[in-house]
Amino acid sequence: MKKTVAVILLHFFFMVFIISISLAASTAYRETISHPYPLPLTNSTPTVSVGETAPDFSLPSISGARVTLSQFRGSKNVVLSFVPAAWTPICSDQWPGYGIIQDIFIQNNATLIGISVDNIPTLHAWTKQMGSIWFLVCADFYPHGKVAGEYGVLRPDGMAERAIFVIDKEGRMRFARVYDINTRPPLEDIVAVLQAIR
Repeated sequence: MKKTVAVILLHFFFMVFIISISLAASTAYRETISHPYPLPLTNSTPTVSVGETAPDFSLPSISGARVTLSQFRGSKNVVLSFVPAAWTPICSDQWPGYGIIQDIFIQNNATLIGISVDNIPTLHAWTKQMGSIWFLVCADFYPHGKVAGEYGVLRPDGMAERAIFVIDKEGRMRFARVYDINTRPPLEDIVAVLQAIR
């Protein structure tokens, strides 16, 4: 009986220890996030329209490989997720949130590419801190915002808009939307488009 109580107490203290470490890590992470004042909702207009061929691009990724849009031609639907900046609260919520619909990407033969105008070291550190990024993450850093500019979502302050583009296997734009920079886009938009184009 004493042994059972000792084991229960040991498990209890171990769980308290683990929870304390997790909370400390969570607090430390929150303290690294920048909290800019509310920004203008949108500050640019996409230059690509549904039905057009999406502009091709080649960008470095945090994996070390270059990612080229046309490499998915004929094999995968592609979702581009432009975010304004690393280490900001909405972006730090948006990208990990894609884990909720990872199966939807698999079921609909689609790949997700996250794009930010930050550099590779910044994106590497940020995504490691978030810990649940399963998709390709690319830096549109140099020339600064070139791809965001080609898609019409580079803001005058040098950040990208919070924007989603869905491109089918033939390279045609099937969805293009700029969202309020201060809120996370609904996942339902991506799910609906992917299920429609399969």
